[in-house]
Amino acid sequence: MMSMRMLIAALLLPVFLSAQGLPAGLKQDRNLVFVPARTQAPALAMDVVRPDSPGPHPAVLLIHGGGFSGGNREGMLPMAVKLAQHGYVAAAASYRLTPRFQFPAPVHDVKAAVRFLRANAGRLALDPDRIGTVGVSAGGTLALFLGVTPGLPRFEGPPDHAGYSSGVNCVVNLYGRSDLTTAYGGSRNAGDALPPLVGGQLPYSRAAHLEASPLYWVSPASAPVLSIHGTLDLNVPYSQSPPLRERLLAAGVEAEIETIEGAGHGFRGADADRADRAMIAFFDRHLKTKPDRFTVLVSDHGPAAELAAVGWPSGKVLWRVPNDRGLDVQALPNGHVLFTRDPKGVVEEIDGQQKVVWKAGPELGLKRPASVQRLADGNTLIGDPAAARVIEVTPAGKIAWQWESPGHAGSWLRMCRRTEAGTTLVALQKAGLVLELDRAGNTVWKFEAPKDRMPYQALRLENGSTLVTLIDPGEVIEVDRAGKVVRSIGGKAGSVRMGWIAGIATLPGGGLMLADFTGRRLAEVDRAGRLVHELRDLPWNIASVAVALQ
Repeated sequence: MMSMRMLIAALLLPVFLSAQGLPAGLKQDRNLVFVPARTQAPALAMDVVRPDSPGPHPAVLLIHGGGFSGGNREGMLPMAVKLAQHGYVAAAASYRLTPRFQFPAPVHDVKAAVRFLRANAGRLALDPDRIGTVGVSAGGTLALFLGVTPGLPRFEGPPDHAGYSSGVNCVVNLYGRSDLTTAYGGSRNAGDALPPLVGGQLPYSRAAHLEASPLYWVSPASAPVLSIHGTLDLNVPYSQSPPLRERLLAAGVEAEIETIEGAGHGFRGADADRADRAMIAFFDRHLKTKPDRFTVLVSDHGPAAELAAVGWPSGKVLWRVPNDRGLDVQALPNGHVLFTRDPKGVVEEIDGQQKVVWKAGPELGLKRPASVQRLADGNTLIGDPAAARVIEVTPAGKIAWQWESPGHAGSWLRMCRRTEAGTTLVALQKAGLVLELDRAGNTVWKFEAPKDRMPYQALRLENGSTLVTLIDPGEVIEVDRAGKVVRSIGGKAGSVRMGWIAGIATLPGGGLMLADFTGRRLAEVDRAGRLVHELRDLPWNIASVAVALQ
């Protein structure tokens, strides 16, 4: 809750700025209604300050304080201007106040504000995938609710701009309450602010206090949180911030506290500058895009039945095309992509606009091609498990080489890869075998996987060893020419645990991209198997991956 001096200053500053105009390079959109008037409820609006440039820019929703019963969005204009000067679309929103409106009404309102921003992303030149929020005092509590209740229907409210997410990427909480059940001790205004919000005094409405406490909604799905709090805050004691940080960290969520020694409720001078720096640095880290290092191509063998290009590490889906639940994909140096459409009996090459520029299919006797690789000489290696057959095809569609083993027809031939030495590695999944074939079709090296481990892919390394992917548990092993396992990533003892490592791709520096088929997970690991970055709960059962370097 603001002091009277701060509140008067905040109310006067918008008038001054309006008279003088915004700083150069900014523009303002005022009184944008994001919730229409309803019976006994006013319309709600926001004011937006943004860079006067095309964008799209990251966005921040600003939520004012005032003990849930007062304050207004105009008081957030100085902060909005500062954020806009740092490249953000800054939207200060109103919400319903007590005593007329009780919890969760204000939470419904701020969630509606986020949905409005996404629905108007083009108009406001903002990026709907990069939205954060900052709240002051009571607004901090509401900002926390945006961060800890993503997708929970009970807090979404009326369906204004339904279909758009109310989730945020990160939260800055300036001295907001996290636990209303402990907020009375050491506070000079909690007794006035909280009972009207939750509808009763603590001894008689403990359940309502719990429900209105962000602390008790923390989950692994919560957004990262920075709390900025003074140690001498007499309205919202500093003790409200550490338990929130600990609860978030325990859930595996990034959480920080910027502790400002000796500061009270509301910052001034050097303390205010320090808080602003911490806020902007946090938003920059979480909302300013860093260029993806490469693109990961994923071949989905699951219900989505698609080939997708994903920016790494952002996870942004760049494009999708149907693959009919095909198994394999390869990134070509010219920006094209080669992949299998197993049930269609074809392999296809698409260009940078995802247009088919080459294909091979039944005319070559292909039935269910599961593996494809473009070779250095322009020929294409194709593996077809229907007859345990591998062919090498010229650009003109002529068969230049083939190997066929009808006896392995039921062995689930999977990935086939040509080595630098001109031999061909063939993974026979159900048989638990990896064969290395010479040009005459003779087996010159063989690896037998442990029982029921089912190898899916084998890659030859420059040192002569071979990487093999396995199941139950997911593991990548490096096997030397003598068949000895000299390295393991994942497995029963690895720091990364996976269910079924199907496809892999090598990365510069010796790292690997791993696809957990059953875990719907992509993981980048370094050469020692340490996790570098991962994407979880993906919409695909990823059979194969390829990496296109930027």
